[in-house]
Amino acid sequence: MIDFGSQVRTALKAQGKSLRGAAKELHYDVAYLSRVLNGKQAPSPELTRAFNEYLGLSLKVGDSGSRDDEMDAWELARRVQASDVGNATLERLERAFDGLAMAYPKANPDDLLRQVRKHSAYVAKLLDGRKTLSEHRRLLVIGGWLSLLGATVHIDLMQDDAATARLETAATLAREVGHREIEAWCYETEAWRVLTDGDYVQAVDLSRVAQEISPANGSAIIQATAQEGRASARLGNGKETYSAIERVQALSAAIGVPDTPEHHYRYDPGKALSYTATTLAWLGDSAAEPYAREVIKRLSPSNDASQWPRRVASANIDLALVLLKENRMDEACDSAQKAILSGRVVPSNHWRALEVVKAVEARQLPESADLREAYQSLKAIERGKA
Repeated sequence: MIDFGSQVRTALKAQGKSLRGAAKELHYDVAYLSRVLNGKQAPSPELTRAFNEYLGLSLKVGDSGSRDDEMDAWELARRVQASDVGNATLERLERAFDGLAMAYPKANPDDLLRQVRKHSAYVAKLLDGRKTLSEHRRLLVIGGWLSLLGATVHIDLMQDDAATARLETAATLAREVGHREIEAWCYETEAWRVLTDGDYVQAVDLSRVAQEISPANGSAIIQATAQEGRASARLGNGKETYSAIERVQALSAAIGVPDTPEHHYRYDPGKALSYTATTLAWLGDSAAEPYAREVIKRLSPSNDASQWPRRVASANIDLALVLLKENRMDEACDSAQKAILSGRVVPSNHWRALEVVKAVEARQLPESADLREAYQSLKAIERGKA
């Protein structure tokens, strides 16, 4: 059976038409048509119909199951623009990224990653098309943000190789367009990853690099400062820890509350509560308790743990650590149990939950068996997804 590409090339040659001419007439990018005709990409139903009409063929219009209805709609809007990209498409992509970044605190990581992949692929496709220099830059910025978010989700899922690739891509795109905020977030994200791996010294170093290159009015500088404080706390450096906490509070107070505080890359002063709770808990300072309780109060108005942002699960772990230090065992075990059973502890944070489990076991408390069982169930669920 002759394939799609062969039939189209034969018809083009027979009618004395070129691929470039067809691309111009049909309003498709020539590089995209070349990939389709060479079998590197499946033809969409729209493209098949277009060639049937243009060349007088009767090619079978298949159902492209991998095509996304949303992307088809965007493609139609794009093709009526004078540019192969167009301002309307760029605005939709920018809004789509913001939506994903706002969904991050509560979204299932696997579901979010699928969306990131879909939109990143569309950006890559548009980069092959005709566009102005301004449109090219905007595409690189969108691609940088999407790569950064993808890296963050990969880290949450403990997928190190993929996380590294996406972080490097985000940093490359950021440097290409001189976007210091994205580049700073790349260093901050890597600082969090090495912190979860136990390399606290490197986490401090990376956090400081992020602060050095971050714009003074951005959000990355605040997040990187918070990261430095958490790493310092793990090192037991009290002076540096308290200094970082004070700087985070001052910086976050100065920027005010953003229009979209749930956006992962727009620092909400409310996040300072969470970071302070975690940092003080890691330092062993009982002052962490009121911060952790305030996070839980603000962000979990109901007992439905499935609706918690991840910060609530983290706050319960922070609270458990502080309560254990003060020998308030029943409350500590209750907070730890809530966090572990909430389903809101991502794989990159399992080690934090395990710290509490081990601390309870070390005290030989009767609740230790239930906590260990809950933790093992959490790990089993993640293994089942792998």
